[in-house]
Order: sequence, then structure tokens, then C-alpha cells
Amino acid sequence: MNIYNTFSRSIEEFHPISPPHVGMYTCGMTVYDYAHIGHGRKYVGDDIIRRTLVRFGYKVTHVQNVTDVGHLSSDADEGEDKLEKGAKKIGKTVWEVAEFFTNDFYHAMDQLNILRPHIVCKATDHISEQISLIERLFKNGHAYDTPEAVYFDVTTFPRYETLFGQSLEEKKQAVREEVQTGSHKRNPQDFALWFKRVGRFANHAMHWDSPWGDGFPGWHIECSAMSMKYLGESFDIHTGGIDHIPIHHPNEIAQSEGATGKQFVKYWMHHAFLMVDGQKMSKSLGNFCRIADVIERGIDPLTLRYFYLTAHYRKPLNFTWEAIRGAENALHELRRYMKNIQETADRHERDQLSEEKLKKIDDFRTRFDAVLANDFNTPQALSIVWETAKSNIPPQDKADLLLDFDTVLGLKLDAFSDKKNTDEPIPEEIIRLLEERQTLRKQGKFQDADAIREEITQRGYNIIDTTEGSKVTKRK
Repeated sequence: MNIYNTFSRSIEEFHPISPPHVGMYTCGMTVYDYAHIGHGRKYVGDDIIRRTLVRFGYKVTHVQNVTDVGHLSSDADEGEDKLEKGAKKIGKTVWEVAEFFTNDFYHAMDQLNILRPHIVCKATDHISEQISLIERLFKNGHAYDTPEAVYFDVTTFPRYETLFGQSLEEKKQAVREEVQTGSHKRNPQDFALWFKRVGRFANHAMHWDSPWGDGFPGWHIECSAMSMKYLGESFDIHTGGIDHIPIHHPNEIAQSEGATGKQFVKYWMHHAFLMVDGQKMSKSLGNFCRIADVIERGIDPLTLRYFYLTAHYRKPLNFTWEAIRGAENALHELRRYMKNIQETADRHERDQLSEEKLKKIDDFRTRFDAVLANDFNTPQALSIVWETAKSNIPPQDKADLLLDFDTVLGLKLDAFSDKKNTDEPIPEEIIRLLEERQTLRKQGKFQDADAIREEITQRGYNIIDTTEGSKVTKRK
């Protein structure tokens, strides 16, 4: 099995540290807002990695963090705390925000048929582990205390400048103008391990006692502390988005290896961005799209999963509604093939396979496994699925083979729907809520409008926004 290791910038043969066991850590959500379709792509990619490893006989322990404290609006320790920003936006406490959006995130991932991690760990539940790790960094000469924060001194970790093949100048560019050399920071690239409840954070809602004063952990320290707690000081696979390459993951390596003196992660894997109409998804551009928005248009969420698999995880993928409708048609057609295959199989006895048919079946399976073993090439895997569906191998064996492939792809190929219109009368109360939402949107009161949309959704209805207005449909 070969995978691309971002750290070495090369394809490497996969050799886990303690086979057949594989420790896998996937960077999770900062839970201050809704999961969007870009998140969906990343986590479906992680799911494919995990399912493929299991297919090849590995025993995977999958750990994922929930960032519910410490992540500022800039990865470089500048800006506002994202949880407090989210709390102000929706008028709830930071604790309520974290719980609400954590639940929303995992509900969205369930809809994409993503396997739940074996261990989900919240930063706020692991404060003592983060403090202990910072103490080790002090002991090893990597941390220093200032009036406003405890920082990691990157000059004490010489490899920091070239981690992931980037120069220090490239890292400076990656953090843009938001990086500032504070009066107590030794170096611009030094990063916070612990923020003190002083100055701009004097009234920070989440805070704990520490040897350096009342405060809260920085974003980067949580991933090191929690991944090493559950997977050991060295483990096999760490995934993230390509936006983590310049800052977050170099910081993880520096603080982890600075504390332990051991290699932190053997294989680093990073997912490319999902673009929207050729642009990076952004609320300011008005192209921000939640997974729920796709569902509200009456589209099966597994259409998104199929769409994600049409591109390699390291290649950019462009989202358009036209592309999603194309993926919807493709998935529907593939499921229709599956339904017809199963119905035919049910009507006939299983054939005695000829040597030629046995060879063809083995060839399909061998090729499917080979493209997955070649850095998780899902576009080619889908191509083999289609070839199998249209082949002349006996229906019983074809059905078995397609369902076997689906244990990795996770498309629920046996969940056929004929898309018949089963619209029911919409209750007057739902219509009234829809009209109220439309009025609020016209008034620019989008937060209140979103609250009504959430209420309509919880009552079992989808909202579809079009250029002609909005309508609701009963969720199927």
C-alpha cells in the first residue's frame, strides 16, 4: 500500500509502527458554526482512508478532536476567540455554542455515512493533559513565560524553519499581516501554548487555573496532548486540510517532538480544498454552503459523498449545483443498476461459475484494491464500480462484488429510491414560519431567519431557496 506523505512530499510504502495496528488522528472541527460542504469533503476523505485500511486487514484506532476553546480567528494567535465570536453571533453562552455545533457537526457527518471516530476528545475535557505537556516543554527549554501568555520558542527547535519543505519566509507569508511581534514575544513565529486572562482576554469566558495563572490553552497544544494520550507519543497517520500545512501542523510537530524527543507522526496526509464556482468558499463572497443547504434542496446527502469521490483527495474539486445534479443522477443510476441486479439475482439460482467468469470477478476485485492501495484513488475506484455494474458476470456475484466495494465507498448502493413525488400538504404553521422567515430576510435579520429555518428543519421539513422565492417540502 502506497500513500503520499506531505512531510516528505513523496509517495511512500505504508509500514505502520506496530502492525497490524494503525493509530490515526484526524483534525476535527472548531465548533463555533455549522459544518459546510468543504468540511464534508475532508471528513469523507478521512473515512475512505479508514475504511480502506480496515479492508486491507489493519486494526485502526481512529481519534478525532473537538476544538471547543483556544482557536483564534488567526491561526497565528491573533484575533478573537472563535467560540466567543460564535456565542455573540447567536446569543448563547460559549458552552451552549460548543455543544450545539458539536451535535450539528456529527449529525451532518452521519448523513454523509461517515463512521464515527472510535474516540472523540474535547479540548475542554483535557486541560490537565495540555498543562502537563506545557510543563514538559518548560523542562526541555522550549517554552517561556510572559505577562500575557506562555509561548513556544521556535528557535529552540531548529527544524521548524523547514518543516513540510517550507522556508521560514513562506511560513511568514502564510500567516499574512495577522502575525505581529508582541512586546513580549521573542520571535514573530513563536506560538501560544497558554493564554492568560489579562488584556484582551481579561473577560474570557472559558478559563482554568494553571502554574502560569488563570487562562486557557492555545489551539495547537490540544492536538498534541490528546493525540499522544490516546495513540502514544509516536503514531502512524495524522490528517488535516492543506490550510494546516504552514502553521498548525508544524507547531504540533515542534511541541510534540520538543517534549518527547521522538518522531511524532510517521505519515502526514492533507486534503485539498473544495472550491465553489471556481472560488474559495467564503461567507463574504456569499458562496458559503452548509451540508444542510444541499439536503434542503431535496438532494440525498450521499450525492455529496459520491461527488467528493469523483476527485482525488489531493486535487482541488469545484462545487457547482450543476455538478451536484450530475452526481445525483449518477448515484441514482448506479443504485438503479444495483436494484435490477439484485432483483435478477433473486429470480435465479446462483450459476456455476466458469473459469473465465471467476477470473473476471477476481480481476475486478484486484483492480479495485490496487487503485485504493495507490494513495486512495477514488475516481478510479468509481470507474471500476461502473465497469462491474455493466459487466456480464452473473447477477448474484455482481451484487456481492458491488456491495463489497461499497464497504469502502459508503454510498449505500442498495438504497434505491424511484424519486416518486410523495408531496403532502404543508401544515399552516410551517407556511406561517416560512413567511415570517422571508420577512426577516428582507429586513436583513439573518440570524433570526436562520433560527426559524432551524425550527422548520427540526419539524421535519426542508427549505429550498430559489430566485423566485422559498418553498418547503416534507423531508423524505
